[in-house]
Amino acid sequence: MANTENKKIGKLHKVTVGKVLIYVFLTLWAATTIFPFAWVINNSFKAPNKILRFSFLPCWSSTLNRGYDGQPITRENECKDIAQHRENFVSPTLRNFKRAFNIGATEKTKISIMKAYVQSLIISGSVTIFVMLFAGMAAFAMARYNFVGRGFLRLIVTASLMFPSFSTIIPLLRMMTTFNLISNPLAVILPLIASNMSFAMLILIGYIEGLPVDLEEAAFLEGCNVFQIFYKVIFPISLPSFSTVAIFTFLWSYNDLFFQNILITDRLKKPICALLNYISSQWGGTDYGLMCAAVTLVVVPVIVVYMLLQKNIVKGLTAGAIKG
Repeated sequence: MANTENKKIGKLHKVTVGKVLIYVFLTLWAATTIFPFAWVINNSFKAPNKILRFSFLPCWSSTLNRGYDGQPITRENECKDIAQHRENFVSPTLRNFKRAFNIGATEKTKISIMKAYVQSLIISGSVTIFVMLFAGMAAFAMARYNFVGRGFLRLIVTASLMFPSFSTIIPLLRMMTTFNLISNPLAVILPLIASNMSFAMLILIGYIEGLPVDLEEAAFLEGCNVFQIFYKVIFPISLPSFSTVAIFTFLWSYNDLFFQNILITDRLKKPICALLNYISSQWGGTDYGLMCAAVTLVVVPVIVVYMLLQKNIVKGLTAGAIKG
């Protein structure tokens, strides 16, 4: 018995050249993927005049904190000029983030990052809710009901993934202009709902088709109608798949730039990603500290959401793929 257990442990801890190469490759890949984010976050806490010269040094490095005479700035040698230098050019600093929240010369032209965040949450939240609702009901109908044209409809849903959103922008722009929805959140919400429906339906159809029909039949015998079966039976047991759809839809609509840039022309109403594009066009070429701070404010929430919910993403995608 002991020998059998030792053999199992030996197999578990057996290291091969292939495994080493795979882990080395994945480690290098992860490092090259993470490095740009770490670089941007690190430089967002540096004084703007130090980013180009010391872009790869940590923001807390003592090399960054030297006065005009080349000596470290201390309370003993601090004078009026050095005090001003400490205020503007010593790292780490929150100066870039303070400036990011107060962009604009006058009250009329001031850009609000917090308002842009609210706009993004309104757009992304609305798109996520309606995509889950409509795609869920459509997937349930296509997975459980036999009707004329079902196969053709599924083919159309799959084929629609191949059409880029760029091909629809001209009629979409004319439509939104006709309905006077330009610079209105609805001008972005409606196209994003339509563009995310195909992906959501395919994920949900694959998952629902793998569920046992017995639960639905039992609910039907208990007197539940179609909508009650969907909301009380299908939805609870399909939460992994719905979570995957919700996460991807939220992230894609949050990161959307194409529709936001074209359909929201008022810069005071732009969501956060479109606002970042505006900031980069106005100040990105010269003010790298402001640019790094703005990118950090946009990217970090997305990274946090993905890190917290990555298990649900993988679980929902693999479950739908296997059961489909």
